Amino acid sequence: MAALSVDGIFEAAVKILLEEEKVINLVFSPGNLMIRFPTTRRLAEYLKVPHYYVLPYFAMMEEMQLVTRAERVGILTTPSGTKKLVEIITGGYRDTALLLLGENVLSHLESRTR
Repeated sequence: MAALSVDGIFEAAVKILLEEEKVINLVFSPGNLMIRFPTTRRLAEYLKVPHYYVLPYFAMMEEMQLVTRAERVGILTTPSGTKKLVEIITGGYRDTALLLLGENVLSHLESRTR
């Protein structure tokens, strides 16, 4: 069983989005850029832990203002969470992200989260 942490969950989210699902949903609103996070069940399945192990970390991530839950939409990153996710993507998964997003979109994400 994987040791859980907020950083580990973000890393798992990046791997799910870029390597498994090959989909990143971006949500734009005035002054905000949010990324749809994988569901708690999907993360638990990926991390090979029971679903209820992941839930307290999502509560912590909400308290840390890294993610927010939107009814009927799912879990979205906040500005801080988006920055963290983009830093992980560009730090260790840049080549994979370029294949999915292209240089223009990835550069825009980086500039929006600085």
